[in-house]
Amino acid sequence: MVDTTTEKKTGAEDIFWDLSVYYDNPEDPRIDEDFAEVSKLADAFVVEYRGRVAELEAEEIAEAYHKLEQLYEQFGRISTYAGLNYSVYSTDPKWGALMQSVQERSSAIQQKLVFFDLEWNNVPDERAQEILVDPVLRDYAYHLDAERRYKEYQLSEAEEKILIEKDVTGNSAWYRLFNQIISGLELTFKGETMPLSMVLPYISNSPNREEREEAANAVTTALKSKAMELTYIFNVMVADKASDDRLRGYPTWVSSRNLANKASDEVVDALIEAVTDSYDLVARHYEIKKALLGYDELYDYDRYAPLNLKEDESFYTYEGAKDLVLNAFEDFSPQMAETAAQFFDGWIHAPAMAGKRGGAFASYGTKGTHPWVFLNFTGTASDVMTMAHELGHGIHMYLAGAGNEELSTFSMGTPLTTAEMASTFGEMVVFQDMMRREDDKEVQLAMLADKIDGTFATVYRQISMNRFENKLHTTRRSQGELTNEQISQMWLDTQNDMFQGSVTMRDDYGAWWGYVSHFLATPGYVYAYAFGELLVLSLYNIYKETGDDFVPKYLELLASGDSDYPEKLLAKVGVDLEDPNFWKQGIEAIRVLIDEEEALAKELYPEKFA
Repeated sequence: MVDTTTEKKTGAEDIFWDLSVYYDNPEDPRIDEDFAEVSKLADAFVVEYRGRVAELEAEEIAEAYHKLEQLYEQFGRISTYAGLNYSVYSTDPKWGALMQSVQERSSAIQQKLVFFDLEWNNVPDERAQEILVDPVLRDYAYHLDAERRYKEYQLSEAEEKILIEKDVTGNSAWYRLFNQIISGLELTFKGETMPLSMVLPYISNSPNREEREEAANAVTTALKSKAMELTYIFNVMVADKASDDRLRGYPTWVSSRNLANKASDEVVDALIEAVTDSYDLVARHYEIKKALLGYDELYDYDRYAPLNLKEDESFYTYEGAKDLVLNAFEDFSPQMAETAAQFFDGWIHAPAMAGKRGGAFASYGTKGTHPWVFLNFTGTASDVMTMAHELGHGIHMYLAGAGNEELSTFSMGTPLTTAEMASTFGEMVVFQDMMRREDDKEVQLAMLADKIDGTFATVYRQISMNRFENKLHTTRRSQGELTNEQISQMWLDTQNDMFQGSVTMRDDYGAWWGYVSHFLATPGYVYAYAFGELLVLSLYNIYKETGDDFVPKYLELLASGDSDYPEKLLAKVGVDLEDPNFWKQGIEAIRVLIDEEEALAKELYPEKFA
């Protein structure tokens, strides 16, 4: 399981995904041929349906949706191939050029097809309801109904086309530049030049405090070197969103995100309130951690410091992580493990590399192929949990996509809120399995503290970042362009609100908003992590109470994808999202973890708490 050699080779260095299921290289002539075929399908769709949607019967609408599925499947092959390769080689001009081509051609296709949803939303409500109840629309009725929620925010067809067209050289272009800047950062650390993705793990996993501080300083220096560019990009993209929201009539900066997540404003507000009202738990955990580490003061680079209570093996090989995750999944459900095992046969890109974007994600791929997992595996304990997290996504994507012939292409995706459910559940399964197998109380305490750190990163840190986004968007809209100092102060203020004095955030940490891609790629995204984590804590409690009877219900929930509204799907496993106390149940589960941590810490080290 663990590699203790001095070279610290993880075995992930040669783990690359095999994208030849799509194309051979960016110059593959089949790419242009498929582009042409997609354009041809789009043109035929326009000829057949434009101006006629209001007249269509249910059977004709079902036929139209089936044709759109074929079109999206074909284009999805190209966009998946380009996007996955660009994530690995983001500074390589040939992949950047292919990505730009995909965005431009995607824009052209969207402009051709935008009429359909606009015309459908203009169908009178009474007529629409008659159509939606027709059994022939079984696979598409929910999506047609969900689309009508945008009716009051849609513009004319001509205006919609302009917005789609300008996005290519506007928002999407700025985001591409941001990615290239962050992926191209060269940090000086330990006398070497490294990419950001290889330095960040030292802050989270190094037991050496001086090393953590040096790594944090290297990140700060790199981000500050691009302060002018990052400040301008953020200002432009936040202003661009404000323009879109104003033109469409969205009441707040986050309204469109809530709508896309199929989460009501009331549910999201209740989530945020439950988390911010329990910030005292954050301070409590870090006071315990400070005592265990023996520090007089915790700094920003100490937040995720391993307790290192005793000499233990903390470096994981890729194969060791794979075995840990699959064994835990197997204990929960053989089907879950069997599904995850497929990813290790060429569906994962694992090594950290120069030019590769940081972080981790899972991609749906296409209905006719399969999902993919992107990692930056460096052998840390958190990398094991990241593998579990992304495989949780992958299992969800497979069960609702390539592995489910009953669902349409439109149902294989999920709103961001329920998408994070499967990933965080995967982490929980692995963590609980590792805790059950460990009988050393000191190791258990270290694992428990690490789990709480991870839970805080998913719940409290994400909501604090949501509060940062709220300040960023609302202030930009009311005051105009913001300075780097203003944005950095917003970041520090919202972080300090969360820690309540338990962790000292150095002024330099104010620059760290600059590498968070979610703020630009998907404004409002981050609360979905907290949504998913608290949801999973409740789901896991249901599992503990009901045992094996829960497993098939959970897998059925995953296989349901986006075939109905989240509250309806979750009701089948005993979750009531509309209960105002629901989020407090998740917070209470976190409180229990901290109670366990504190009791175990005082049992093992009473002198540290005297």
